[in-house]
Amino acid sequence: MPFASQPAAEQATPRDKRRLAMVGAVVLLIIAAVAVWAAVRPGSYGSSKDGCITVSVPNTMGGSVVHQCGNDAKSACKRAYASTSKISQLTRPQCRLAGLTPGSTASAS
Repeated sequence: MPFASQPAAEQATPRDKRRLAMVGAVVLLIIAAVAVWAAVRPGSYGSSKDGCITVSVPNTMGGSVVHQCGNDAKSACKRAYASTSKISQLTRPQCRLAGLTPGSTASAS
């Protein structure tokens, strides 16, 4: 049996311990940097504002993001306030954030 006995474990030298500590510190710094980046930069669309809406809606694969600006956003908000569907209920708060309430969608160009 070639692997019947295992050699005795060697003590880690101070140099080995420093290397492990450095690798651990680098890994923790990378994880912290990614966490800060994810918290500060939510995505390329950002939040609803200035005539653009971003709505997270249920989809067959879990969820989807709908992002619209300009006339497309105005039309979507007009439909959202005319309907009572779940998608409309999710869209209305985003329309308010974008300044596209029923009174403003009719007069905006």
